[in-house]
Amino acid sequence: MVVWLEQTISSCGFFGCHPRSCALSILKSGSDQEEDGSPYKASEGSGSLDLGSPNDQGTHAVGVNFPCHGLVKPTGASRPAGEGREKVSCRSAELDLDSCTKEGTILSCTRSTNGRLNFFIQTVKPKDTVMCYRVRWAEFTTESFVEHGMSYKDSSWYGGAESSTQHWPILISGIQEPKPFVTTDVYSNRGGFGGILERYWLSSNATAIKISDSVPFHLGWNDTEQNLYFQSRYHNTPYKPPPGQQPFPELSYRVCVGSDITSIHKYMVRRYFNKPTKVPSEATFRYPVWSTFAVYKSDINQEKLLRYAENIKKNRFNCSHLELDDTYTSNYGEFEFDAIKFPNVSEMFKKLRSYGFHVTLWTHPFINYNSSKFGEGIEKGLFVREPTGQLPAMVRWWNGIGGILDFTNPEAREWYLSHLKNLKSKYEVASFKFDAGEASYLPQQFSTLVPLPDPSTFTRRYTEMAASFYERAELRVGYQSQNISCFFRIIDRDSVWGYELGLKSLIPTVLTISILGYQFIQPDMIGGNLYPNRTDGSPELPNRELYIRWLELAAFMPAMQFSVPPWHYDNDVIRIAQKFTALHETLVAPLVLELAGEVLDTGDPIIRPLWWIAPNDPSAHKIDSQFLIGDTLMVAPVLEPGKQERDIYLPAGKWRSYKGEYYDRTPMLLTDYEVDLDEVAYFTWVS
Repeated sequence: MVVWLEQTISSCGFFGCHPRSCALSILKSGSDQEEDGSPYKASEGSGSLDLGSPNDQGTHAVGVNFPCHGLVKPTGASRPAGEGREKVSCRSAELDLDSCTKEGTILSCTRSTNGRLNFFIQTVKPKDTVMCYRVRWAEFTTESFVEHGMSYKDSSWYGGAESSTQHWPILISGIQEPKPFVTTDVYSNRGGFGGILERYWLSSNATAIKISDSVPFHLGWNDTEQNLYFQSRYHNTPYKPPPGQQPFPELSYRVCVGSDITSIHKYMVRRYFNKPTKVPSEATFRYPVWSTFAVYKSDINQEKLLRYAENIKKNRFNCSHLELDDTYTSNYGEFEFDAIKFPNVSEMFKKLRSYGFHVTLWTHPFINYNSSKFGEGIEKGLFVREPTGQLPAMVRWWNGIGGILDFTNPEAREWYLSHLKNLKSKYEVASFKFDAGEASYLPQQFSTLVPLPDPSTFTRRYTEMAASFYERAELRVGYQSQNISCFFRIIDRDSVWGYELGLKSLIPTVLTISILGYQFIQPDMIGGNLYPNRTDGSPELPNRELYIRWLELAAFMPAMQFSVPPWHYDNDVIRIAQKFTALHETLVAPLVLELAGEVLDTGDPIIRPLWWIAPNDPSAHKIDSQFLIGDTLMVAPVLEPGKQERDIYLPAGKWRSYKGEYYDRTPMLLTDYEVDLDEVAYFTWVS
């Protein structure tokens, strides 16, 4: 039997009740105490139990009704007019009221119409401005599932995961049955969840939800009903119960309600997120990274690399480091240079150092079957295995078929790191670009030396490999990896204007992963990756206007990265690129470096949404084409083709534009604000 538990969270905090449901009511004003002072009541006639726990002033109450027959609403549970709310619905069997007990702030039940279960709701008030609710529903049958539905009507939601089509706030379309919430390469699988992912969502109505790590978590949605579905299950999924435990589904999470969206997010980050312990190399914040990938793809060799470096110097650009990407080895999974493509590696590195270049190398977790290292990997048991553990699990990735290293295995970790350290020592390599790492590259069923109940833990283990190279290392995946003190790169972009891996997706993606706790962000290559059939422009070059607008936006990100070079266009593009790399170095980098130091203590974003300084401004909740660097610099790039003007929203405060204009009658909307092709509109806060 299936029933629905509807919970409504809002700034007034009301959890309402539908027929045949269990409902939790949370009020931020008023009292549920009866005249005799009792904090709860039981009504056999209505089949309900109303549990109240007011504080000394009677200003907070919690009511729970199990189950409702008809529409039952706790005393004092009306919602003030105009208050927004979110609804959370729980699909489970009906609770057996005789099994429910209350002890302090915890109401628990041990049986439902399905049989035995473990259910509880606990109120926790960690501080005066925050109220949290711990919810847990655990079944004791292996083929069952637990599912809660959250309505996202009348509010804006943020967080969750990087995606191929990124919007800010989250834009849901279509219907999706709950699917495993695991890290996925969304360039190859555009319907998946991204490589940077956390079980955390945040609402403009000052509500935050954090799903527990132990849950075999699936996420679905229905745009018609405007619901998200949080589901827990083990059958038909890559999740596994911890060793020695039965595959009984459990859905547990916390819902925290605060006074505004900014303050509740700060509380959640400080309470639940890891934080980096170091700041990467200052040069990586100040100067551009130059990658060989978009301009050469795998057709790179010693001569082309040296010519690329010489042109960077010739055109008077600075460089944090030169990134040698795919393909410098003979086969994928090897750790030595291809002697044909790179006939004199030591001399090449010596020459690059004489030019002033640090060099980083591309790496990944795959060892292809035709690699000289594949046999060694099998012999030493270094690979993820098929479920029986007898044979290596062969996986397909974008460059072939091979084994994937098992980073739960200390021997595999040491083997991989020793090869990287050898390259670093032998050639004075500065660091590495760690590519891939998504759980989607694991087989549907697999085994590792240390069992992985959650496949995304593989991503976490892979990110740990970058920690010792943190100063100039680059990762493209993250799961519970905020304490890895490296730059995290957003997934490859196509050379297009739109929201699907295009220019318009950059700000929503950077804001999303910032909210998930990743602050040292590399926004990928200026102009995109220049993939065939995914490029606005010629097959050889991204569209010129697109390229210019892209580099202007990148200049206001924590780091810049070129691949397609400005000199492949014309002198005007070179001039614009020089202008904005200089602006990044002198204006942006000093502010970003100051904020980067604060990240170690607070975890607060470097790149912030407008609502960060205007948490109660509905207009600020929906703006996806502007952002803040800290609280004092607001950026509004042009992201539309053929445009040299745009609308700009100024939140409350005093602002001065890059042109010297002063605005104090705010909030206000500047319509058709002129921004020439070689400009970005930005505004500084006037204290």
